[in-house]
Amino acid sequence: MNKETKAKAAIVQARYGSTRLRGKIFKNLAGKPMLWHVVNRLSYSKTLDKIVIATTTDTDDDLTEKFCVENNIKYYRGDVNNVLSRYYESAKIFNADIIIRITSDCPLIDTTILDNMLNVFVNSETEIDYMSNVIERSFPRGFDIEIFSFAALEKAYNEAKSDFEREHVTPYFYKNPGLFRLKNYKNNIDYSFHRWTVDTEEDFKLIEEIYNSLYTPEKLFLFDDILNLFEKNPDLIKINQHIKQKSS
Repeated sequence: MNKETKAKAAIVQARYGSTRLRGKIFKNLAGKPMLWHVVNRLSYSKTLDKIVIATTTDTDDDLTEKFCVENNIKYYRGDVNNVLSRYYESAKIFNADIIIRITSDCPLIDTTILDNMLNVFVNSETEIDYMSNVIERSFPRGFDIEIFSFAALEKAYNEAKSDFEREHVTPYFYKNPGLFRLKNYKNNIDYSFHRWTVDTEEDFKLIEEIYNSLYTPEKLFLFDDILNLFEKNPDLIKINQHIKQKSS
């Protein structure tokens, strides 16, 4: 199988029981649950073959399963804390050769960036096991994209031992550069000071402001549209700039 024909699946980790903002995946954003927007934005990708929600066996996530069934979204339910196993089982069940890790707290995810990264991953002259835009951050938090091969995922699944490595999925890759071929995807301007993820009410308030200004059902707004919005409304950054990222 050549690299171009390998099945590329975005696997979105999502659970109702978020520790900092419980139920955030179903918070109403422009008339739809936030998780719906994550999946909808991913559906604009020109390179993805599949989108899968990796949720948990916790009873709270009966709601997440119901959401997936009602919206015809592929899903898998696995261990609450061992997210690495959730990714491995999801990838195996849905026959993913290349996995794109997305988290459900990123309702601004940009598929033009994702597609560019996937093209680099697939067409690189030297084989890449793991590529991301977070090894060295240059994109806003909330634009996190990690890409890895099933073979690399299987190796991590079999060898990663610590709770931290299994809860956060990808540390085993970037902590072991001798075992994996790593590549960082960097933006030409550093925008990592922006916080466009949803961990707290303040984070969600900022996302609401962005959606209220830019969202229409007919057309996807992109990274540059959000940057332009912040240029016109520089005070937006103050809404959540005091929030500290949860340690991971």
